[in-house]
Amino acid sequence: MDKIKLGGSDLLVSKVCLGTMTFGEQNSEADAHSQLDYALERGINFIDTAEMYPVMARTETQGSTERFIGTWLKKSGKRDRIVLATKAAGPSRGMPWIRDGKADFNAANLKAAVDASLQRLQTDHIDLYQLHWPSRNAPIFGQLSFDPTKERPHTPIAETLGVLAELVKAGKIRHIGVSNETPWGVMEFIRQAEANGLPRIVSIQNAYNLVNRSFENGLDEACYRERVGLLAYSPLAFGQLTGKYLADPKAHGRLTIFPPTWSPRYSRPTVSAAVKLYAELARTNKLSPAQLALAWCYSRWFVASTIIGATTLHQLKEDIDALDVTLSDDMQQEIQAIHLAITNPAQ
Repeated sequence: MDKIKLGGSDLLVSKVCLGTMTFGEQNSEADAHSQLDYALERGINFIDTAEMYPVMARTETQGSTERFIGTWLKKSGKRDRIVLATKAAGPSRGMPWIRDGKADFNAANLKAAVDASLQRLQTDHIDLYQLHWPSRNAPIFGQLSFDPTKERPHTPIAETLGVLAELVKAGKIRHIGVSNETPWGVMEFIRQAEANGLPRIVSIQNAYNLVNRSFENGLDEACYRERVGLLAYSPLAFGQLTGKYLADPKAHGRLTIFPPTWSPRYSRPTVSAAVKLYAELARTNKLSPAQLALAWCYSRWFVASTIIGATTLHQLKEDIDALDVTLSDDMQQEIQAIHLAITNPAQ
């Protein structure tokens, strides 16, 4: 599998990244180890996790995902073959079990978060340490526009970068990235880094898929010009783009086993309408809806790596195999026509 340099870093990462947020909820420790073994066999060297995983987030399971990865790293002895990424939880997401609900990106929180992740992961360093969502008020997770009435106290970006610089100097993390960020956030992280001689972000992990292409509205240019690689998450839009909910709205998956409030943007009627058109296009061209969605995401010029998640090895194989699918120019044009007709319903 092709490896590319991530943003302005020296990290060489596979075009497909193994997402792990099901480990500890939908997947057992044995399942997790099997997925990690298989991913490595297929050429994936990039593993993404987070301190809040698995989802649904709850106190009984928090940290299990990192622990499962840690036991695999210890058993396999393959830490040197892996680019390991994890994320620190930000504030105000209703998780009082993470640092007493006071999680933020100041010194006390970030140092505690990194040390806890290192312990669970059973490693002495994290290759890519990401801020899971902004400390400040920002339009994320389906919020369609910025709302100044939701302003709240937050840790300044320069202060956060100063703490991360200390962690880099200590050898606990190598590079830093952001997640669920906006164009302003990306540019402010870069401005503060350059103004204060602090580490620059090398990546952004945002949702990107056929029903949410909002990354193309400014973030694409900002990240291209500033050498920030996109790690595209939810390429199948919480399973919607597999088409399984078209045939059975109660099909087993995140949209049915998690509360509707967990990610309501994927349950909008316009999402189903768009998915139906993409599924019809796929089947007309003898592809599964999932193959179409993944092949399209894999082919986008600004996607450094696509984060895939699966609950079975069969699903994982299908997701990786989609790398070999090439979409014709006609199909690309038809995808664009659907996008223009129903634009970003899951933004």
